[in-house]
Amino acid sequence: MPLTAVHLLRHGEVRNPAGVLYGRLAGYGLSDLGVQMAQRVADVLVERGCDVAEVIASPLQRAQETARPVAAAFGLPVGCDERLIEAANHFEGLTFGVGDGALHHPRHWWVLRNPFRPSWGEPYAVQAERVLAAARESAARAAGRESVLVAHQLPIWVARRRAEGRRLWHDPRRRECTLASLTTLRFDGTALVGVEYSEPARALLPGADQVAGA
Repeated sequence: MPLTAVHLLRHGEVRNPAGVLYGRLAGYGLSDLGVQMAQRVADVLVERGCDVAEVIASPLQRAQETARPVAAAFGLPVGCDERLIEAANHFEGLTFGVGDGALHHPRHWWVLRNPFRPSWGEPYAVQAERVLAAARESAARAAGRESVLVAHQLPIWVARRRAEGRRLWHDPRRRECTLASLTTLRFDGTALVGVEYSEPARALLPGADQVAGA
């Protein structure tokens, strides 16, 4: 049987004029650019000749909206899996920074006591295991074909690190998981045998024209 591919797709750009850490809050959908990103991913998957058997998304609006053009491209419905949701975070709904953001206020400092867990939100290990469990089940259903699971940057990133046998704590500035990127897990039966990464919407990323060719 051929390998099964499970593509972990990060949602596209979100409309967030207030610049808050929106986390699991309702009402944060894609921006116009985010809609373009989602369509570009769908187009690239078709161009690659992918054989997508199912499309599943986090229940959050931005993930569901990112999933729709992908599902439409393959004539599939969009499923929902709570395990793909964004990480819980103490700073949800706040601006995050030292200036006028949440870090300016001492009442928040206590939650930063342990960056390895992390103490300000859902443990990295819990995020990684729930995403990988969803991926394994999707791989079983799509055996020999492909599936697309739409989720969020941090859960995808720590799932990748767990899959690659790396420690889960990390520098957030070094995450390789841009908007509308694909982190692809390849399964041979039930065994995870490879991880790949691609950015089908790279040309649409803010500032891409300045870094073209870099």
